Amino acid sequence: MNVLVVDDEKEIADLVEVYLKNENYNVYKCYTSEKAIKYIDSIKIDVAILDIMIQGKNGFEICKYIREKGLKFPVIMLTAKIEDNDKIKGLTLGADDYITKPFNPLELVARVKSALRRYTIYNNEKEEKNIIEINGLIIDKEKHKCLLYDKEIDLTPMEFDILLYLATNRGKVISSEELFENVWKEKYFDSNNTVMVHIRRIREKLNENTKNPKFIKTVWGVGYKIEN
Repeated sequence: MNVLVVDDEKEIADLVEVYLKNENYNVYKCYTSEKAIKYIDSIKIDVAILDIMIQGKNGFEICKYIREKGLKFPVIMLTAKIEDNDKIKGLTLGADDYITKPFNPLELVARVKSALRRYTIYNNEKEEKNIIEINGLIIDKEKHKCLLYDKEIDLTPMEFDILLYLATNRGKVISSEELFENVWKEKYFDSNNTVMVHIRRIREKLNENTKNPKFIKTVWGVGYKIEN
């Protein structure tokens, strides 16, 4: 597995490299955004760890570049800031996870493993065939495709898993905590911003009316549901 590490704080980048190599990952480390772009353009990356505050193209811009190229590998954002606005911006641009500095390197390794596990499952087509159809929305679990009125919707692995979980539990109100723990496979410890931003992105891709969404309904104070 190839991991791209982008951080202009050399000590941090070097430390992350050591821990990832101990787990037998191939690490492509760079201290500049220019080198990061070269790696993205020339190497098959399996997961990227991006520092938000790097000079040149910042982490947000690099993340946007990755998604605009149609690359769907997981992106983990690193930042010294803890403002929700930064977190929401990163998730909106297509980031999968977010960790603040200072951090425990073992936690970062765990996040990398979790992201790769989700991504691998998403690309594995050996699961039992299961197609869910809801009012023109078709979710093909085997092929990991989502069609809306016969047009394929470009979802990230995380977005697909969220939509699939809600569709599989049609008619049931799913709390942010339940959604997070079943999709992210981690203990829910965050505010619901992470879930909320992903739901918003899915709705945008489904061309949902924000005031009266057709598919994903918000049950205020409780959670989300897709009706039967």
